[in-house]
Amino acid sequence: MFFGEARHNIDSKGRLILPAKFREDLGSGFVMTKGLDNCIFVFPEEEWKAMEAKLKELPMTNREARAFVRYFFSGAAEGEIDKQGRIRVPQNLVEYAHLEKPTVIIGVGTRLEIWSQEIWDNYNEDDSLGYDQIAERMFELGI
Repeated sequence: MFFGEARHNIDSKGRLILPAKFREDLGSGFVMTKGLDNCIFVFPEEEWKAMEAKLKELPMTNREARAFVRYFFSGAAEGEIDKQGRIRVPQNLVEYAHLEKPTVIIGVGTRLEIWSQEIWDNYNEDDSLGYDQIAERMFELGI
């Protein structure tokens, strides 16, 4: 399970150091794709396969389902960790997430998310996303 936050710089070739605690749970192979809120989702292979299976169940006749599946799969790329503990983020994902030198890598249970530090900081400052209010609504849903 992924949790916590780390800050590292991404270099001009799209290489990003992953903290050891994240590398261990990620394994040797993984899949990155366009996430929500302008971040990159990083799934270990087995979690990717589980997500893939869920998306295959969506009805092709539903326009929003087709759009989401296209979005999700078209941005996907396989990745691996190099000997220095880095991953290489493809250019299309770097551009999508507006990644510049300072980045934030967060653990979100079954996946990692890679954020531009600026976008992450703005996200956390958004008053409409008050943690207390969100938690209250989640508990009302039985979480």
